[in-house]
Amino acid sequence: MLELLKDRISGLIEECKSMRMLKQIHSQIITSPHLPKTHSYFLITRFLFVCAISDWGSLSHATDVFRLIQNPNLSVYNIMIRAYACKDIGVPENGLWQPIILYKQMLCTGISPNYLTFPFLVKECTKKDGGGLGLSVHGQIIKVGFHGDLFVHNSLINFYSACGFLNTARRLFDGMPSRDVVSWNSLIAGYLRSGEIESALDLFGKMEERNVITWNSIITGLMQGGWPKKAIEYFFEMQVMNNDSVRPDKITIASVLSACASLGAGDHGKWVHSYLKRSGLECDMVIGTALVDMYGKCGCVESAVDVFRKMPKKDILAWTAMISAFALHGLGKEAFDLLEEMETLGVKPNHVTFVGLLSACAHSGFVEKGRLCFDLMRRVYLIKPQVHHYACMVDLLSRAGLFEEVEGLIRHMPMQPDVFVWGALLGGCQMHGNVELGEKVAQYLIDLDPSNHAFYVILCDLYAKASKFDELKRVRTLMKQRGIRKTVPGCSMIEICGVVYEFSVAGSPEVLMEEVEWVLNGLSNEMKIEEGIHGIM
Repeated sequence: MLELLKDRISGLIEECKSMRMLKQIHSQIITSPHLPKTHSYFLITRFLFVCAISDWGSLSHATDVFRLIQNPNLSVYNIMIRAYACKDIGVPENGLWQPIILYKQMLCTGISPNYLTFPFLVKECTKKDGGGLGLSVHGQIIKVGFHGDLFVHNSLINFYSACGFLNTARRLFDGMPSRDVVSWNSLIAGYLRSGEIESALDLFGKMEERNVITWNSIITGLMQGGWPKKAIEYFFEMQVMNNDSVRPDKITIASVLSACASLGAGDHGKWVHSYLKRSGLECDMVIGTALVDMYGKCGCVESAVDVFRKMPKKDILAWTAMISAFALHGLGKEAFDLLEEMETLGVKPNHVTFVGLLSACAHSGFVEKGRLCFDLMRRVYLIKPQVHHYACMVDLLSRAGLFEEVEGLIRHMPMQPDVFVWGALLGGCQMHGNVELGEKVAQYLIDLDPSNHAFYVILCDLYAKASKFDELKRVRTLMKQRGIRKTVPGCSMIEICGVVYEFSVAGSPEVLMEEVEWVLNGLSNEMKIEEGIHGIM
């Protein structure tokens, strides 16, 4: 009968979905005269787990209950260590984190840790970037004898990878008697986080078993590492090589859409969108925003608007993505119409929204509107302009040839102008042929970053357009003396029938360059013949 009562209360705790109900069950446990101490302790432990770990629980209430428990056992300590490690709790005045305090308290009471204790201690050190403390915990693991446990080993690999000690993480990985997919994923994530993409791909290629986390790590890592084309290739490989047990999830879709946006690969993006519809995955705000961004950057503004309008819920990121899409295509009126709609619905623009609006003004030539927008940001929304807002204003005014106003704006900036601010001004000088100012700005940028070839090239272009050939020769000689040249060859990409082709000054392995050159020469000859005919007529 008592066993049945214990199981019944335990089931109620597991089914509980609110703190109010959980507290009622707790009061029943501590006031029930029929429960033996062993059953009561077991149920308090179950209560503590649900209260401390669940999303709707209360760690502070769990802590209060924990302090009332006389002689807490290892399970109770493990629950509290896990709870604190999984929550973002600040560092107390004594400089130690709560899981470490609990661990030391546990040792002082004579309780030895087990394999469930250490992964969460290590997780706390990983989360708080506690390199020195993590090494101490590793020493404790070796001392107690759990360094051979798979779960403990995985947590250490993740710790060393996250803290940038990749050689140590690799040594631990290579020394493991047995590994699971988490072991591989942890090291791959570490390589990707440190920008060692080729090492990550090499490890990925050796894996016999991969889960969705593996694929997401690789696809997202390639995207963030500047390999968007490769990210798309791995997305398609994921579907070819895996069965239904490993299917793309929302993280996969969002990463691939970002890769498509980066490449301007509209056909790929449309295919991913159609896959999303077929797969039954929910098109939430994150994916909806990624679709708007992708369509906007791929030139499909109408599709971006269609996705945006169909989103049932929109946060500030979604509104900003749509405004930025309008800005990219010079649709300033539409961008400001959307701002009005936002304001009507009570959605407050943020600093990124204003970057999009100011960019829309620059691309649309809305000088007065840009001035008003900059003022609106400061006076109405109390958003302090950052350096990128000033860069947008400099770009807007420079494109309009208002150089005196630009110089005044830069002079009164509350922070040091960065390379983007000066670069925007230099671009305006190049556009309007303002050699005198452009020369000063280019020289300043060259002094700031003497190895950047772009500043020399723009200065050469300014001199060439102004027929200042002696100065042009001087800059080219200076470039030669300093060994200034493009370290990375210029390239562009084009998508044809769903295939992304890359063209580079250094050539392209995917494109028959000789045939391309033959066609270009043919077109050039045709144009010369046309010019000759028109000249005769």
